Amino acid sequence: MEAIIYGLIGIGAGVAGGIFGIGGGIIIIPALTFLLGYDAKTASATSLIALIAPTGLPAVINYFQAKVIGPQHVWGGAYIALGIVSGMYLGSKIAIGLPDAVVRKAFAVFLVFVAVYLFFKK
Repeated sequence: MEAIIYGLIGIGAGVAGGIFGIGGGIIIIPALTFLLGYDAKTASATSLIALIAPTGLPAVINYFQAKVIGPQHVWGGAYIALGIVSGMYLGSKIAIGLPDAVVRKAFAVFLVFVAVYLFFKK
């Protein structure tokens, strides 16, 4: 079941990334904390695993060595990465068909939602 949640987080991040050019910090980290109950550091480290190829390997090694994350988080990040690939493709297809003003306004609404969620989260 967790693998499905990880994959859905990845797809969501991929679609948002394909449409808005965003992902890890705005989609994956809040999703991991809200859906799977991760603390902020573990969510950040797991998000980095998903982005490991282009940017995150040194930080992931540090988190792993400090035991902030374990093998289950590595697998979670890998599943997110798989979802991102398909989500990015889908998101780019959606964005291509939308007027620029719609994409800009949808992104603004999304950012407000994330800001309100983070502001009121205990």
